[in-house]
Amino acid sequence: MTVGHALLGLLEGGPAHGYDLKRSYDERFGQDRPLHYGQVYSTLARLLKNGLVEVEAEPGAGPERKKYAITQAGVSDVAAWLAQPEKPEPYLQSTLYTKVVLALLTGHDADELLDTQRAEHLRLMRELTRRRDAGDLADQLICDHALFHLEADLRWLEVTAARVQQLAAQVRG
Repeated sequence: MTVGHALLGLLEGGPAHGYDLKRSYDERFGQDRPLHYGQVYSTLARLLKNGLVEVEAEPGAGPERKKYAITQAGVSDVAAWLAQPEKPEPYLQSTLYTKVVLALLTGHDADELLDTQRAEHLRLMRELTRRRDAGDLADQLICDHALFHLEADLRWLEVTAARVQQLAAQVRG
């Protein structure tokens, strides 16, 4: 998700100050990675320059208190972004695979590496499950997404562990 599109989408609900946009973003999307104020204002400056937002005059608010509103071009930009499917990201060259191959090439214990990684995945899955179970619907959906990816990684770890001797022969051969 791009920060610019998220801010534009939030502005579709009505004009807002940069501070309010940051707070709304952090509440909805940034629980694990809140935005920095500098990122909010630099993004708003870019959106303003590109004609996707405008500054609304606010009587008596002072020069540093700008209220941003989305333009029709901004509404169109958000609609186009929402309509565009995200490119699925295949992990064809993963760090885990690289570590397994290097362990085999250098004489390290690939099985131990896989066991350690499996334990770390399971630890994180327990943590995310607790967070999901205690969270609101947004937290549940975010945690489910992460858990499904971790489950896929675990399946890969199991398949690789079952084939590690075969891979060792191929890598060392």
